[in-house]
Parts: sequence; C-alpha cells; structure tokens
Amino acid sequence: MELPGMKTAPVNVLLVDDNPARLLSYRTILEPLGENLVEADSGMNALRRVMDEEFAVILLDVNMPDMDGFETASMIHQHPRFEKTPIIFVSAVNVSDMDRLRGYKLGAVDYVMVPIIPEILRSKVIVLAELFRKRNELRNLNSSLALANAELAAANAALQAEKAREVNKLNESLSSANIDLAQTNRSLEQEIAERRSVEQRLRDADRRKDEFLATLAHELRNPLAPIQSALNIRRLNRSGKSDEDNEMQEMMERHMRQMVRLVDDLLDVSRITRDRLKLRLERAELGKIIDDALETVQPMLREARQTVRVELPAEAIEMYVDPHRLAQVFANLLSNASKYSEAEATIDIRATIGADSVAVSVRDTGIGLDVDKLGSIFEIFSQVDSSQQRTHGGLGIGLTLARRLVEMHGGQVTASSPGLGHGSEFMVILPLRAVAEAGELPMAPELPVSAGSSRSLRIMVIDDNRDSADMLALSLKIMGHEVLTLYDPIVVVDSAVAFKPDLMFMDIGMPLLNGYALAEKLRAETWPGTRCPRLVALTGWGQDEDRRRSQQAGFDEHLVKPAGLETIMRVCRSAALVAEAKAAAS
Repeated sequence: MELPGMKTAPVNVLLVDDNPARLLSYRTILEPLGENLVEADSGMNALRRVMDEEFAVILLDVNMPDMDGFETASMIHQHPRFEKTPIIFVSAVNVSDMDRLRGYKLGAVDYVMVPIIPEILRSKVIVLAELFRKRNELRNLNSSLALANAELAAANAALQAEKAREVNKLNESLSSANIDLAQTNRSLEQEIAERRSVEQRLRDADRRKDEFLATLAHELRNPLAPIQSALNIRRLNRSGKSDEDNEMQEMMERHMRQMVRLVDDLLDVSRITRDRLKLRLERAELGKIIDDALETVQPMLREARQTVRVELPAEAIEMYVDPHRLAQVFANLLSNASKYSEAEATIDIRATIGADSVAVSVRDTGIGLDVDKLGSIFEIFSQVDSSQQRTHGGLGIGLTLARRLVEMHGGQVTASSPGLGHGSEFMVILPLRAVAEAGELPMAPELPVSAGSSRSLRIMVIDDNRDSADMLALSLKIMGHEVLTLYDPIVVVDSAVAFKPDLMFMDIGMPLLNGYALAEKLRAETWPGTRCPRLVALTGWGQDEDRRRSQQAGFDEHLVKPAGLETIMRVCRSAALVAEAKAAAS
C-alpha cells in the first residue's frame, strides 16, 4: 500500500568483489533495473559502506583476500541494524554443502555461480529490492498509524467515533497488505525453488557437454591419426614428385592442421568456461611470440597470397606470460583477419609500448564490421553474417578464445571498424608490470629443429586400431627404423622383452589392457642387459588429466593424435640420443 504523495525511489544495492572485471559485469547486468548500485572492492570497504547507508540487498563474492565473503557476512549481520539485510553469495568455484550451510547460517538468501546468468541475477535482485520497498512502505505506514493514534488521543470526544472508523479502515488496509505480502513471499519461495531446479539442470547439461566434447575430440582424433600418418608417408616419399603432387600434399596437410586446430579450440573453450585452463608463465619475448603466431597461420596466408607487415619497437619487449597461449591469441586474430580479407591483401600487426603496458594491433582491409555487431563478435559461436563472402569457415570460437586468454593475462582485447567494407582492427593490451615480478627466471630455451641423431632405432607400435598402427609403422620404416607392430596389448610385454626396442609408441584406450596399465607393467619388467625403452603415449585423449595419468603410469612423453611428421621425427631423435648414451655407457 502506498501513502499519498509517496514515490518509488531507487534502492541501494551493494556489489562486493575484489575483481574489477566482475564488478563491471555485475553493474552491466543490474544497471537496467534503475537501482542505485554501490561498489566495494573488499570486505572492509563493504563494512564501511554498510555503516553509511542502508542496502536492500548485498551481492557478496565468497573468495576475497584478507576478509572472505563468509567473514564479511558474519560481521554485517552481527550488527542489530543490519541483521536482516539479505545477502546473495557469488562464487567462481563449486561450493560444498557445508559451505552452503555455513552461508545460510550467516544470513545468505541465495547463491549464484560464475559465469553468472544475467536474467537469473536480475530476477533475484528485483524480488529482494521489491521486498525491501514493501518493508519500507510498511514501516512508513506503521509510523503514520502511530501518528494518527496520537492525534486521535488528543482529539475531542466528539471526533473519537469518526477517528476510530478511520483507524479500522487503516487496519483493514494493513491486513490486506499483509495478506498480499504473505502471498508474494510464497510466490517468491516457489520461484526460488524453480530457479534452483533450473540451475541444477543447467549444471548437469554443462557437465554432459564437457564430457561430450572430450569424447568427440577423442573420436575425431582416432580417424585423423592414420590420415596424418599417410600424409607423413607421402611427404617422406616426395622426391621426384610433380609440382601438382606437391601442391596436393600441401593442401591436404593444410586442411589436416585446420581440423586438428578446430578440435583443440573446442576443448580450450570448454576448459576456459570451467576455469580448468591454467597458464604456464615464463619470460618470453614479444617478437618471438608473434613469429610463432605467423608460422601457425602461414599456410592460410600463402593460400590467399596475403602479406603481413610487422612493425615492432627496436628494443626487445620481454614479458612474463604463457608464450604458447599468447601466440595462440595472435594466431587467432591473424586467422580472423585473413578469413575476411580479399586475396593478395595486406595485414598489419604493430606493437607500441606504453608506461606500463604494451599494445598490439592487428589491422586488415577486409569486409569490416557492422557497428551494431562490435559488442557481440567475442561471444562464443558468434560469426560475421554468413551471407558475406569469406575465404575460410570456422566455428566462431577463435575470438572468444583470444579474449579469454588475454583476460587471463590481465589484459583486454577490443575491436573497431569504420564500417562495412572498410576493414577492422583488433587491439590487444597487455600489462608489463609482471615482467619485474618474474625476477631472474631464464628465457625458455630454443631447441634446434634438426638437432639429434640419425641412428636407426628398434621401435614398437602398439595400437588396436590397425590403420593407425600400420600407417605409423610404415612411416617409421621409411625413415630407416626397424619396426614391430602389435594390435593386441596382452602380448606386448613378452614381445618387447624379446625384441628389445629403443622406443615404443602406445595407444591409451585399448581393450583388455589399457595403455596406462601396460606402461606400468613394462616399467616393472626386468630387462636383461638393458633398461626399459622410452615409452611414448600416442592417443586421442589429450586433456590435462590424461597427461597427468600418463606421466604417473611411466610414459616419457604424451602425444595427441594425429601427430605430425616433425613431432614423430623429434621423438625418434630424442630416443636415438638416449640409445647412443646407453651404448657409450656400456
């Protein structure tokens, strides 16, 4: 019920998070509600805000340094004035039932998980803000009733009957308001239960999606492996081939790399959305990172006869980053520029140093971007309108990966374009302050590509997929190695003891005896006159957990199908060096 002259004013909503990016996301989600959004970057600042103002709801991050969300909530609710202030906890990681119980005991009304679903967060805040207004209205109404009663007590006897009737009418209105409020509360409880059910279904669907992507990658890599090995064999036998044959070879290898890259991008997106992807930071030089990115996209540029102009400062720019992931960022931006540019176009990549950051721009003269779509091109599976001509396809995840990887480095990436037909520019800004924090860490060493030995090796190939095993074995034989191929893991140990291999390539997902168990058996075997050969996993499973398990099982290296010719040759060179060292020692 609203008294005459009252107006509905915005209520205060407190946003507490030590992460500026998430504070910005909260504000972006909640600003359309028209409420007064107040920010605090720590639990202590949140307490100061609460002492100064009254808040309808507090959005509180669980994981904060110094004072976490639970401690902040406890201190807020210890004050009698704020013990009823509703709190919604925000968590970027799954919380246990005990953590949830602890939160509810501290006065939490709900949890939301990162990534936040905007519609769900807005609906929760709308309900709590409206409940706050209702309570204020009820408090104002009670104050008005108390004043009316005081006036009635002072009035003369002639007006008492009339005043009593007015009070009765007000009481009836209050009862009606209480009934409405109770009904609203019941509706709110039902809506909260429904939303929790929806959230659980979404989490289950997300888990099934991740399992599907991992299985999809494995199933795609298995048939790609024999194809890649066949391409390796063609390349090893290229002498005397015609230019037409060589062009066909390059075309098939180019599309094979594109297929493998699509599979890897899908898995990377899945890892990032679940906060599973970790950066491996080291000191690296920006020019080398950009060179690696250019090498990745060179086949695409060569096919389109496009040129890349690189402009870097004269002095080397050292950074404390994950060079592999940062090269992936620039490769995705260059790939995007190539896709949407004409044949024989020129793409510019330019780096400039600021006071505490470095900015790298990738500019093209292609089809450009509609201004209305600049805000959505970084969303997953988003693409420029397919009706516009492109030289290459894609899943629409390259820019999403680029943005997320840059943000993980503490930077940001933006897009701009004068409009359709006028090209576009992507700007990556990365902080340089982390370089000093790297201390005296050495730069990652560069290994010569051709280093190693040409010694002939005794190699075993074990895979229940006969095509994969046979093609890999044939390519190894062409390289001059003696190869034993087995399809049944049960007979491997006895055959290996008799064959005495220097190197063994093994699949992981084999029936009856998988690669992990087989590697453990080989490591435990007694090898007369020699040591256990180098064990290399060659499998369609390539996630971090798979690599950890293969290392624990005793593998020296973990390769993901399909393995390129350079990778196979590198592994053989390493095994040859080990074999030569053994021979010298004996």
